[in-house]
Amino acid sequence: MADFDCDVLIAGGGPTGVTLAILLARRGVKVIVAEKEAAIFPLPRAAHIDHEGMRILQEAGAADEIFATSRRVARYDFLNARHKVLMRFDGADRIGPGGWPGANMIHQPSVERALRGSLACQPHAQLRQGWEVKSFADDGAGVTSEIATAEGLRAVRSRYLVGADGARSPVRTAAGIVFDDLRFEEPWLVVDVFVDDPARLPSANLQICDPRRPTTCVLMGEGRHRWEFMILPGETPEQVVEDGFIDTLLEPWNVKGAIRIERKAVYTFRARIADRWRKGNVVLAGDAAHQTPPFAGQGLCSGLRDASNLAWKLAAVVVDGAPDDLLDSYQPERGPHLRATIDMAVMMGRMVCTTNPWSALARDLKISLGRVLGRLPAGPSDYPPIAKGTILTGSPGAGRYFPQAISAEGARLDDVLGVGGWLLSRDDLQAPHLLPFAGPIAHWLDEHRVEAVLVRPDHYVFGTGSPGHLRAAWAAATGPHRAPILDHHPGTTHDG
Repeated sequence: MADFDCDVLIAGGGPTGVTLAILLARRGVKVIVAEKEAAIFPLPRAAHIDHEGMRILQEAGAADEIFATSRRVARYDFLNARHKVLMRFDGADRIGPGGWPGANMIHQPSVERALRGSLACQPHAQLRQGWEVKSFADDGAGVTSEIATAEGLRAVRSRYLVGADGARSPVRTAAGIVFDDLRFEEPWLVVDVFVDDPARLPSANLQICDPRRPTTCVLMGEGRHRWEFMILPGETPEQVVEDGFIDTLLEPWNVKGAIRIERKAVYTFRARIADRWRKGNVVLAGDAAHQTPPFAGQGLCSGLRDASNLAWKLAAVVVDGAPDDLLDSYQPERGPHLRATIDMAVMMGRMVCTTNPWSALARDLKISLGRVLGRLPAGPSDYPPIAKGTILTGSPGAGRYFPQAISAEGARLDDVLGVGGWLLSRDDLQAPHLLPFAGPIAHWLDEHRVEAVLVRPDHYVFGTGSPGHLRAAWAAATGPHRAPILDHHPGTTHDG
């Protein structure tokens, strides 16, 4: 790496960029994070991380600290104008396939502090605060970025540049990448509060489908709560942030004296996705690549999934000598998932944002009929498996998410097996380190009627079949210097 200052330069030190940096550094990739702000933004933004996001944060070494300040919520209720239940998603506090509760309500500054603490322990990673990527040139062999620092402009040469620099992404703009507009744009007022009397606040996450004022009310991290109010035609951002206006909005909730306002801000909820996530040696991640309305709570989660997908592929190319075109599978794998995520959020948003009373009545009747007939979903829709990319197409389970087993003593499978891909066969299950997890793994193999499974480093299934066939297929998919996999047959340590 004599000609490079680092392997990967990440523009943006938010949760997506820092998580990506940690996952890369743990795989031996030298990475610099350029963050223009001098400190973590101190006010709440994202509110929710699901079980899969927590599993990614587990790999990043921050999950336990984040979990300690988060709150679980069992229900997500959609209520009509009379606060009667239209639809209920129950059981969000149960352990999901990722090995963590399905819904974890968080305080984003606390998440970022935990991630930066983990990043500081990575010898291959550097966080440079007060650094802003101003321009870059991709010459095919690498990227030279011009960065504004407190000491003046400096150049940083890297093999790859990742734009994790938010919805307004200067990296995306400079690369000439445009958004596909998915035609959802609604202005909302967001009010974050400190909670002094939790007994007077709702214990479930709520969507109030009232055509007079669609409203969201959700838990946040420890000691906090959030309301979101749709801004109606004729109202201005300046008007809705006035204290008297907010007092009027909160009056029906009867929380005076139980809360103190921490933040009030106007956001436009949008649905957009970049038409390209990679251009040469420049890659986008998180809000720079896609924006989703918040109704499904998947904004931050989607960025974490980007980081997990991208990290092992960049490491395979940089450290293990895999071909550069492995990175071309990033968008084909993540794009359909994001579109499904956005479609679900938009569907929920349009249901909530109905402001015509007659349309709202028709919606309520339709949902009520669906409840009577037992046709309402029990929860958000499942996301589609990976159908195209680095998978063994046609093998049972390929492209699906591989669950994290938890032992009777509370040990998690990922912590035992470590970073990297896994090759797990029925013969392996008597190995001492796998024995505590043998039941769930055997159940998965039985369910798919297969002898072995090869799980990618991002915990999605590459393919199933015989161990020998899987090793050969993995080598073919990731190149002659294939990304390493851990073979857990007793007496075997590594394959790759």
